[in-house]
Order: sequence, then structure tokens, then C-alpha cells
Amino acid sequence: PRRDEEKKGGEKKREEKAKKKHDRKSRKYEEEEEDNEGGEWEKVKGGVPLVKEKPKMFAKGTEINHAVVVKKLNEILQARGKKGTDRAAQIELLQLLVGIANENNLGVALEVKIKFNIIASLYDYNPNLATYMKVWGARRGAEGSMGPGSPVGQPWVSPAPQPYRVRGCILTLVERMDEEFTKIMQNTDPHSQEYVDHLKDEGRVCAIIARLQRYLQEKGTTEELCRVYLRRVLHTYHKFDYGARRRGAGAPQAWGGGEGGGGGEEEEEEEDSAALMERLCKFVYAKDRTDRIRTCAILCHIYHHALHSRWYAARDLMLMSHLQDNIQHADPPVQILYNRTMVQLGICAFREGLIKDAHNALLDIQSSGRAKELLGQGLLLRSLQERNPEQEKVEKRRQVPFHMHVNLELLECVYLVAAMLLEIPYMAAHEFDARRRMISKQFHHQLRVGERQPLLGPPESMREHVVAASKAMKMGDWRSCHRYVVNEKMNGKVWDLFPEADKVRAMLVRWVGE
Repeated sequence: PRRDEEKKGGEKKREEKAKKKHDRKSRKYEEEEEDNEGGEWEKVKGGVPLVKEKPKMFAKGTEINHAVVVKKLNEILQARGKKGTDRAAQIELLQLLVGIANENNLGVALEVKIKFNIIASLYDYNPNLATYMKVWGARRGAEGSMGPGSPVGQPWVSPAPQPYRVRGCILTLVERMDEEFTKIMQNTDPHSQEYVDHLKDEGRVCAIIARLQRYLQEKGTTEELCRVYLRRVLHTYHKFDYGARRRGAGAPQAWGGGEGGGGGEEEEEEEDSAALMERLCKFVYAKDRTDRIRTCAILCHIYHHALHSRWYAARDLMLMSHLQDNIQHADPPVQILYNRTMVQLGICAFREGLIKDAHNALLDIQSSGRAKELLGQGLLLRSLQERNPEQEKVEKRRQVPFHMHVNLELLECVYLVAAMLLEIPYMAAHEFDARRRMISKQFHHQLRVGERQPLLGPPESMREHVVAASKAMKMGDWRSCHRYVVNEKMNGKVWDLFPEADKVRAMLVRWVGE
């Protein structure tokens, strides 16, 4: 009986399968019949360009005045943010409206009011990276046209007895523009021509920030001045001032800024970056009431001192600020800035021949094994499984743009050479000491890796050069040690990257010889 049931079940399935196949064939046949009954395909004439009609803003014969334009502006803005609103069409309508206002001479204040809304709509036009990169030029141009000449906060030109003021904060718009510029640099391939083209826009962004600074020096509050000064500092602190070095201006000029925070455009063009940083940062130290802006300004100032080999000024500022005590409570972007500053301090100490200070400054970053992540220069692959997609997006937004990166190979080389110059003499002095401690675990790890290799050829990588130099130093052969540390390969990979490469090489000869 069981076999009979299985036979019946199999037959039933086959029947259902055949029925479905028949239904499909009949449906296909019916569709073909309908197509044949419908006649031939209709030919559409091509080649005629479609002229897009401009939307009509006002009815024919309408008198264009302030009230009518403001009413139309409010109508357009009511659709903003609603589902189904075409963002591109809304921006086009606002641009038409500002053109109509200019044609009818309705005043600069109304033009500024509409432009504020155009910029806000451009910020809404941001569903993904590709779209906001397309509108970047339009946004930059719109904000560039609203500089200190625009009457933000000034009376509206109107016959009404009570003066009107344009509502809006241009500082917030410029800060948002700066953040969008950083986003674009983070999401562009750093090895492409596109990245270089976007990097050229930084000069125009800085020019807009400088115009805003001059405007706020006349009409802004102290808090607003501190915010715009920090923006200028963030665009200045990581750049090496080659002009000042050529002029021989090693030390910053005297700061003569008053309450308003400094002079005009001519003074700013004449002063070098050291004097500019000194003036802006000292104003922030004196006037800022929020710890975050002051902390960022201090770290940027230290970084700039260290970059230009002013070791004692940078070290004293770091010690006086006591940032090491409470930096763990700061938000991640500030911690990344602190790590970058400590690394730059260590490299500066190395250039000045202060090997112990250099080792101490770089120890925390290099011993962690996560230098790339701690400096905001990328995410480690091994920790990708520990974070969800949302966390990954947040961490990618904290990354430093490529043109601000610290060279990780240079950083590791400086640390290993500093560790070698400290560790090898210490090992020789305490060879028979049972309680001998390690100065650098990472350096000892590299030595053990070098000893494990069965066949030792000539060194190729930077680490192999440092290990070979360490072995030569152990044997007391300082000339071989120097040849391994300073040669064509190491010059190309590391030493030529320093601004004063010959000075660094002379310092290494002196230290290795000692």
C-alpha cells in the first residue's frame, strides 16, 4: 500500500507540472496574438531637441515688489524637505527668483535672503557622494558671493518705517561648507587627478574664510571670532612655510593683535604663517570660553611649532597646557589631533638630535601597533569584524584627508633608529645584568625577526637596514652602522623627506660615532 501511495503522489506531481507548462504555453500564445492584432510598431521621429520650458514664476502683468517676491519665496520653501520634492527643480526656482529680484532692483538684502535659501537647498541636495560633488562648485560660488559686502544683519532697504534684518548665520554656512570640502577630500581617490583638482579649491575656501573673518572682526561677537579663527588655524597648521625658511625667519614675529584680533588684508598677506598662528591662537587662548576650541588651537599651535623645528616652544606649550592629563576625555577627532601632534613633536625632537625625547614622544603610538588608526589615516583590517557598518561610516568620517597624512614609514624609521641609539649602548652597559629592562619592545621584536632568518642577504626594506645597523653597532663597527642607516635607499625612503635633510644626516653621523 505504501508503494501505491508513492506512485499516486508521483503521478499527481507530474500532472501538475504538465498543467503548469501547458498554461505557460497558452499564455505566451495569447500574448503573441494580441501583439499581432495591435498592428505594426509606430515610428517616432528623432533628432528634434526637446526645449525645456522655464517654469513661470509670476502671472503676466503682476507688479514685482518685495511682498510678491517674499510670498513666492515662502511658497517654494514650504515644499522643502517634503517627500517627492525635486531638489534640483527647487534650486532652479530659487535661482530664477534671485534673477527676477535683481532685474527689478529690489535691493541687496532680498537678494541675500534668497541666496541663504539657495545655499541651504544645496546642502539638502546631498543624498550620496556623487551628487554633492556635482554641486560643490555651485555651493562654493554661492557662498563666495556672500562675503563681507553682503548686508547680513543690516537694515533691509524698504520704505517701511521699521528696519528689517536678514535672518541667517553666515558663519554656520561657511563652517558647513568647510566640512563638505573635507568630506569630498576624504571620499576622493588620493592618487587621481580629481583629488588634485579638488585640492586647488582649498585656496578659494581659505579666501572665503578670510573674508568672513574680516567681516566678523567688524560686526561679530567674541565667540564667533574664536570659531572662524579656529577654521583658519585648521587650514594653516599642517603646512610648512617654505617662504619663511627662505627669508630666514625662524622665530615668530611679535604679536600685536588687539581685541578685534588683528589688522586688515594687507597685514595678513605680509605676515608669515608663524606670526599668523601666534596672533590667531593667542586671541583664542584669551577669549574662548569652550574648552574644545582652545584645546584644538593649542594642539595646532604645538604641531606648527614642531613642524618648523621650534622644539622648545612646542614642548613648553604642551607642558603648560597639561593636555596629557585629560585628553582621554576628549572626543575622537581631538584625540586624533593630539596623536598627530605628539608624533610631530617626536619627529621634531629627532631632527634636533634629542633622541631620548623623540623616543618618549613616539613610544605610545608605535608600541600600540595601531599607528595608522590612531593618526586617523585608515582603518585596520583585523578590527573590521568588531564594528558594524554604522560604526565604520562614523570612523571613516573622522579620517584625515590624504594631503595631511604623516608618512608612516618615516615615523617607524625615526622610532626604530632612536630606539637603536638608546638600546644598543644600554645593552652593552648591562650585558651581565639579570634584571635588565627593555627600553623598546618593538625594537627587540625586529631584532628577533632578523635573527630568525636562515639566509641573510643585503638589507632591502627600511626595517632590515635598521636591524643590520644595530648588529654592526653591537660589534662596535660604527662606520658600517652609519652606512646601513644613511645610504641611497634610506635617503630615498626616509631622510630626503625632511625639509633639512643634510642637517639630519649630520646629526646621525654624530650620534652613531658617539
